[in-house]
Amino acid sequence: MKSDSIKVSAVIPAEPKAVYAAWMSSSGHGAMTGSGARVTARVGGAFSAWDGYISGKTLELEQDSRIVQSWRTTDFDPDDPDSTLEVLLQKAKGGTKVTLVHTNIPAGHGEEYRKGWIDFYFKPMKEHFASK
Repeated sequence: MKSDSIKVSAVIPAEPKAVYAAWMSSSGHGAMTGSGARVTARVGGAFSAWDGYISGKTLELEQDSRIVQSWRTTDFDPDDPDSTLEVLLQKAKGGTKVTLVHTNIPAGHGEEYRKGWIDFYFKPMKEHFASK
């Protein structure tokens, strides 16, 4: 079965520790995206974001530097396998370079999710952390 993969990055004006903590916290994730989130902050823990539009499980954690999650949206067909999201956090000039490597996206939807990451994650994250 064919699938899409994307890689997208942005510099967020915060330390890697702050971005990691927000991503892995229900209140922090909600605050940085401006939408409801529930996160169980451990390997094997379930999460949902954007008021249940996104859901999955945390597969791997490396404190303050890497998060790997199974990931799907309500737009996936029931028989579509989960995609995989790898969140990489690297200290950079101006804050943290956040790189999202999103693989196994249902074929033909890669560009739509690339735009979604920019519009619904990077844009509100920059505004949220810049205001802190």
